Formats: sequence, structure tokens, C-alpha cells
Amino acid sequence: MTREIIAILRGLTTAEAEPVADALINAGITKIEVPLNSPDPFETIRRMIVHAGNRALIGAGTVLDPVQVGQLREIGAGMVVSPDCNPRVIAATKAAGMLSYPGVMTATEAFTALRNGADGLKFFPAFKLGLDGLSALKAVLPPEAATYAVGGVGPAEFGAWLKAGITGFGIGSALFKPGMSVPEIADRAAEMVAAWDAATG
Repeated sequence: MTREIIAILRGLTTAEAEPVADALINAGITKIEVPLNSPDPFETIRRMIVHAGNRALIGAGTVLDPVQVGQLREIGAGMVVSPDCNPRVIAATKAAGMLSYPGVMTATEAFTALRNGADGLKFFPAFKLGLDGLSALKAVLPPEAATYAVGGVGPAEFGAWLKAGITGFGIGSALFKPGMSVPEIADRAAEMVAAWDAATG
């Protein structure tokens, strides 16, 4: 079963890369991003990629320019996630053979992202868009467009958002905060997966 949950590990340290990757993957979360405003993010992502192999799709978040995309390509990242819709970043990501998830909020941004090759739309911050906003946008977006709610949407809301047509979720502080123990992260990941399974079962 593919669970469309993207773990957002803002603040993850390099020393935590392997054990946290294992905790998430073992729980059933296999899409992982380390935002670039984390400590030494490229080395952390590189270690996680080497350790996880083909068990997970690993990449970076808070990617703001094509230079960073090039650095991610060199370490073998699989996806690029951004808080904004930057066509240059999307184009560079696709040229590098990675998946592109730009941040959008409006129809203009959403269609700009799709026209430039985005693989999925990151509605950020999702709590500002709300379910009504999502429904309005889904009415005009191509039905095959993948959509992700990021920011202020947790497992208690999975069912309502999935019913409204969202594809998946990006989960940050509800799943990981700096200083959390690996067992705590594993427990939270298991709760997320259980909530997904309950909402999609």
C-alpha cells in the first residue's frame, strides 16, 4: 500500500539520519524530506539516501533556487519540495530527473506549476486554504493532478481532506521536532500511518 505521507524533518541532524529513516520506513512512511534550513542538510540527505537505498524516496524541502537543485542531483536525491512556485526550480528539478512538489495557494500558482512540469501541488499553508478552498480549486484542476496538504493538517483531519479530494499530506512538527527521541518519532509515525489506513480503509 502506498501511503501518501511526506515526512518533513526540519532541524534533523546528520547523526540522526539513519535511525530516523529506519523509524519512518519501518512504520510505513516512505517519502522523506529534509528542509534545507536544517543543520548540514546536504550531508544529512546524502547519508539518508545511502542508508535507505530503494526503501524510500528521499529529498529536500525549502528548495528555493536551481543551484540547490543541482546540489541535490549530485547526491542522488529523488524529490524537491518548495514553499513557493518557482518555474526555474521546477524546470531544473525535472531536467535533473527528480520529482517536483512546489508550494501553491492559488489557481494561478497551481496551473503555473503544472505547466512547468510539477509532479504534485503542495498546498501551503493548507490550514489557510481550508476544505472549501481545496474544493474550489479541485473543480478547475486536472483530475489527475496530485495534491498535498501541508501546514496545519494532522491525522485527525485526514479523512475530511481525503474525502475532499486531496492526494496526500506533508507532516512536519506533528511527526518530528528537534530533540525528539527515535522511539517517539516511531510512535508518531505509526499513529500517522494508522490514521491514513483508517481514513482510506
